[in-house]
Amino acid sequence: MRMLWGAALAAGLGLGVAAATALALEGDPAAGEARYAENCVNCHGRTGRGMASFPSIQGRDAEFIVDRLLSYRAREMVGANSALMFSLSEELTDQQIVDLAAFISTAFP
Repeated sequence: MRMLWGAALAAGLGLGVAAATALALEGDPAAGEARYAENCVNCHGRTGRGMASFPSIQGRDAEFIVDRLLSYRAREMVGANSALMFSLSEELTDQQIVDLAAFISTAFP
C-alpha cells in the first residue's frame, strides 16, 4: 500500500514545513521494511511492540512516525531515548522517513 499526502493536508494537520515536505513524498513500504530491518528491529522488535525501555510503535499512523523521526533528526527531546534516536535518524533522508512511516503504519496496525 502506498501513501501520498499533499503539503496542504499536512499543513492542515498542523505539521511543520519539514513534515509537510516529507509527507508530500510517496512512501514505499517495501523500502521502509528493509530500512526497519536494518535500523529499527533491534529496539522496536519484529512486531513493533518495543522491548525494555524502547517504546511500542504499534498502532502509530504515518503522520506520527514522520513527525517523530523529523523531531529526532532535528535533535529535539521527545522522550527518554531521544539521544539514541538522534544518531539513528540524522542520516535518514525525507524519503527514507516516509518509507519507514509507510511500512510501520501498515505492518503494525
